[in-house]
Formats: sequence, structure tokens, C-alpha cells
Amino acid sequence: MTNTTKWVLASIGAVFVLFIEFWAAVLFFIFQGDGDEEYTSGSGETLAIIELKEQILTSENIVRQFKKYRENSSVKGIVFRVDSPGGGVSASQEIYEEVRKTRESGKPVVVSMGSVAASGGYYVSCGANKIVANPGTVTGSIGVISQFMNFNHFLDKVGVGTTTVKSGKFKDTGNPYRGMTEEEKKYFQETIDDVYQQFLTVVETERKLSHSAAKKLADGRIFTGKKAYEAGLVDTLGTYEDAIVLAAHLSKISGTPKIIKERKKERLSDILFGSIR
Repeated sequence: MTNTTKWVLASIGAVFVLFIEFWAAVLFFIFQGDGDEEYTSGSGETLAIIELKEQILTSENIVRQFKKYRENSSVKGIVFRVDSPGGGVSASQEIYEEVRKTRESGKPVVVSMGSVAASGGYYVSCGANKIVANPGTVTGSIGVISQFMNFNHFLDKVGVGTTTVKSGKFKDTGNPYRGMTEEEKKYFQETIDDVYQQFLTVVETERKLSHSAAKKLADGRIFTGKKAYEAGLVDTLGTYEDAIVLAAHLSKISGTPKIIKERKKERLSDILFGSIR
């Protein structure tokens, strides 16, 4: 066998090995279940950890986890770790409702606030039995905001115009190619006020505040965890570990609780090429 032949066969072999490794990684990614979980051993019964560590754009994943652990009789309570600046209104409402349902089912939920639990991050926390914040947590920001870009002055300068055909006078409200009319501003303000009132009602009800007291706090301002505690927006100051201890107490768990939480699913690109941290 010539050296050239040996080199060709070795090259083919190397390509074949890479091919096998690639598809092994792909299959690992495909069949790695969403329900993969990791456990921390303990002498007591089980607490579940659900983590919200991103902007709230969708609710499906968090809702799914709450439903799963609520229906799991071996899970006695839930710690909901919230580290989010907020996000969409409807997604926040859906998560809040699922937290509230879990609490009302008799399974305790304790929120542990991370660095930020503001706006929608505070909204979703309100359904829990207890809210634990670090003294330096940024929370609050109770309110609703909607913003619209406006390019019409720029387009006028460059001589560009637009023509809109619509079925009703409000159909293109918020169109960035023209200014907003006073009637449209009033229309949007009424919508924002309605959503704000829904948020305010949740804060009043869940935090047991009078309407005037809640409204005074719900002007969009942020609070440190310490100030939020003084205002009655959270129940106690403490760490993530303190929240676990409190959840174990509310769940009547003796000893150190076992901890269960879903393992974060890796992306295929991370599996194949590693990730840059």
C-alpha cells in the first residue's frame, strides 16, 4: 500500500468519525427531553425550583412547569426564582394566574427575587404565598408603558411620503410615518389605563393594600428590596437560601428538603461547538 493510499484512507476515516460524532450530537439534542431534571439530595421531602431569568415574552414554559409540579404529589412546595425586568402584559398575567392557582391548590409558593423583579417581574410574583427580596433587589415599577416611533419629520425633510388605505379610523393608529392625532392619543391612553387598573387591582388584592396606598406606590417608580419591604410590597428580606427555608417551613417539610428543578436545555450550537461565556 502506497503512502498516498494510506493518507487517503486515513482522511476518509477521520471524516467518518467526525460524521458519526456530529450525528451523535444531533440525536442527543433531539432526544434530550424538556423534562430532564436535576436533584439535590436532602433528608426531607421535595421542593421544586422554577426559574424565570429573562424578559417575559411568552408564558408557556413557566406555566407548564407550575402545572407539572402542582400536579406532582411528591412535590410539597415551590420556590419561584424571579430575575426579570418585566415584559409583555398578557404573558405576565398568565404566569401570575398560574402562580395564584398553585397557591390556592394548597401547594405553597415562595418567590425569591434576584437582582431585578420589576414591572411584569413584580406582577408574576404577586400570586405567591410569600415574596422574599434581597435588600438590593430592584423591584416595583408598577405600571404600563407603550411607545411609538415617529419618522414623519425625517421623511418630510427627505421628501418621502406614504399612502395608507384602511378600513377604519383607528386601524393604523401608531403608524410611524405620521403623527398621532389627539383622538388616537386618547384612545391609547384609555387602553393603557385599563391595563394599568388590572395590574393595580392585583397589587391591592394580593398585598392587602387600600386603593389609595397601592396607587401611591404604583406610579412607575422602582424600589430597592429594603424600600419595597417597608412599603409592604414584599413580605421579608432574605436570600435565595432563605426562600428555600421558608418554602420548606410552609410546606411542613422536616429536615433539609430535596430540591428538584428542570435542567436547562442546551442549544445544538453549544453542544457541537461549545459556548462563549
